[in-house]
Amino acid sequence: MPPTDPARAMTRPAADTPEPHAARPRLLGAADPPPFEIENAAGTSRALVVCDHASRAIPRALGRLGLPDEATWRHIAWDIGAAALARALAARLDAVAVLAGYSRLVVDCNRRLEDPTCFVTLGDGQRIPGNEGLTDEDKRARATACHEPYHKAIAARLHDFHARGVTPALIAVHSFTPVLGSEPRPWAVGVLWDHDPRMALPLLARLRAVPGLVVGDNQPYSGRHPADYTVDHHAESAGLPHVCLEVRQDELLTPAGIGRWAGLLGGALAAILADDSLYQVFESRQTRASGR
Repeated sequence: MPPTDPARAMTRPAADTPEPHAARPRLLGAADPPPFEIENAAGTSRALVVCDHASRAIPRALGRLGLPDEATWRHIAWDIGAAALARALAARLDAVAVLAGYSRLVVDCNRRLEDPTCFVTLGDGQRIPGNEGLTDEDKRARATACHEPYHKAIAARLHDFHARGVTPALIAVHSFTPVLGSEPRPWAVGVLWDHDPRMALPLLARLRAVPGLVVGDNQPYSGRHPADYTVDHHAESAGLPHVCLEVRQDELLTPAGIGRWAGLLGGALAAILADDSLYQVFESRQTRASGR
């Protein structure tokens, strides 16, 4: 992308540091950003916003994974506009947000560590030289530095809710490229879900009521796919109310676009989150199998 790309104007360094008890992993140097960011830490909502692919940062020790700088601005490295939308939603809902601090090319925080796509060697036609031939030790170093601290931060925030006697809701924010390969994506927004319909179905109904808005139900990705680790691990397996959002990236390239989607999604979600009956454990076969 050229230097004038509007997505660059919306990025900023991570403002918050890790929790006081979190030591900086060896892979990360003093000049590297922390592995996660906490936004609106004093938020009073019973929902937690998370953003797995918020950042395009790569630890300096990894030498940009052998990529030209322009490749790290592509959708293969991060969800363009997702961090800005997650922050705006957190403000709109007065919710705490946890944002991942490193590029999905370093380690994909929305994948299980044993998933081959957690460390990709090819992304939408772009070879990732720094991910070729990784040893188990290499992968463990990245997981320890970036993947585990982010998920521990989410778990800690959810624990805080439980300690107050609250069954929290989880909102995962992603964005998707308008064209993947040669296939255009017509949806402006997608709502991803699996067994628990409590947030997804009313959100779909509210979004479909917006004139001219093309809304995907488990499109362009499916919440039933085993790759959606964050929602599965933190929310679905525990029976927490949840939803995963996907907004097309060309909708999020300007502050006006971010504001529009924060308003659309924030208004719809605020109405859903206002229902006190939402905040209870959803009993499904997966929840029972997890023993939670």
